[in-house]
Amino acid sequence: MNRPPPYFPQNQLSPPDENRYKKFKFVVGGLIFAAIALLIGIGVGIYYLIHWLF
Repeated sequence: MNRPPPYFPQNQLSPPDENRYKKFKFVVGGLIFAAIALLIGIGVGIYYLIHWLF
C-alpha cells in the first residue's frame, strides 16, 4: 500500500458558464437595491414612530 493517491484532474469537467459574470452582477445589484430599500424603510418607520410618539 505504498502507492501515491489517485490522480484527480484540476480542471472543471463541464465548461464554465458564459453568463456567470452577468448573473453575478444581477445578484449583487439586487442585494444593493434590497439593502437601500431596507434602509429607506427603516428611516420612514423611525419618522412615523417619532411622529406617533410626540
